[in-house]
Amino acid sequence: MARNSTTDSPLAPLTIAVGQEDLLLDRAVREVVEAARAADADTDVRDLTPDALQPGTLAELTSPSLFAERKVVVVRNAQDLSADTVKDVKAYLDAPVEEITLVLLHAGGAKGKGLLDAARKAGAREVACPKMTKPADRLAFVRQEFRTLGRSATPEACQALVDAIGSDLRELASACAQLAADVEGAIDAAVVARYYTGRAEATGFEVADLAVTGRAAEALERLRWAIAVGQPLPGITFALASGVRAIGKLASAPRGARSGDLARELGMPPWKIDRVRQQMRGWSADGVSAALRAVADADAAVKGGGADPAYALEKAVVAVARAARTR
Repeated sequence: MARNSTTDSPLAPLTIAVGQEDLLLDRAVREVVEAARAADADTDVRDLTPDALQPGTLAELTSPSLFAERKVVVVRNAQDLSADTVKDVKAYLDAPVEEITLVLLHAGGAKGKGLLDAARKAGAREVACPKMTKPADRLAFVRQEFRTLGRSATPEACQALVDAIGSDLRELASACAQLAADVEGAIDAAVVARYYTGRAEATGFEVADLAVTGRAAEALERLRWAIAVGQPLPGITFALASGVRAIGKLASAPRGARSGDLARELGMPPWKIDRVRQQMRGWSADGVSAALRAVADADAAVKGGGADPAYALEKAVVAVARAARTR
C-alpha cells in the first residue's frame, strides 16, 4: 500500500506539531491517527513520552514488517529527548520507512531546536499549536469552532462565551460543542447567558458555588428551583464541572503566589482566584477526582444517557458537597 507523501496530508511521513497548547497538540495527533485508520483500520498507534523512547527504541518500532503494517508513532515532548535518542530520530528522518507516520510534538522553544530544525529540513508537515494568550486569539478560536461545527453564532455570543469561560481552550471547545448540539437556530448572547454566565438567571453557577463549599442542602434547594424554572440541565453540569476544575487548578498552583499572577497563569479573573481560595478549604486531590467523576456521570445522564436526569444531577450535587469535606 503506497503512502501519500504530500506534506499537506495527515499521512505525510513526518508531522511536527509545534507549540504548548495541549488541546491543539492532541487534535494534531488525532487528525493523523484518524487519517491513518481511515486508510487502514488495523493501524497500530504508539504514543510515547521521552522516557519511553530510549536509544534503539525508534529503530525497533520502525523496523520493516512482514505484513507491511501501517503504523503511527507519536513522540510527545520531543524537546526533552536524550541526545542519543535525538541521533536516532535524525537518522530515521534521512530514511523514513514506508507505511509509518512519525508525529513529533515539540514545545517550540530553544530546547531541542536542533531536532526541530532537522525535521523541517526533512520536509515535515508542520502544525502550529501556540498558546492563545490574547483575548482576540481566543475569540477567533471560538468563532472558528462554531464554523467547524457548521453553526452560526453572533459576535456578541462569541465574546460572551470567552468572557464567561476564560482562557481554557478545552472548556471553550466543549462549550461550543455543547451549544451546537443543544441549541436550534442561531446562537446569540442570550443563549450563552442562560448556559454559562454567572448572572442571577444562570443559577447553575449558584448551585456550583454552594456545592463546592459543602452546603449540600442549600445546593439541592437551588438545583430544584433551577430545574423548576427551566434552566438548561447541561448548563448546570457545566457549572459544577467548572467549579470543581477551578479548585483543582488552584490547588496545584504554587502557594503564596499573588492573585494577579495566578489569574494570568490559570486563565481566571483575579476576583475568581480569591473566591476559589475560599471555596477550596476542605478539598483534597481525591475529592476533586471523585467530584469530577460524579459530574461526568450526571452530564452523560442529562444528555440522554439516563432515565432520570434530575435525579442524576441531585446525586452529583451531593457527591460534590461530600467531596468538599474530604480533607
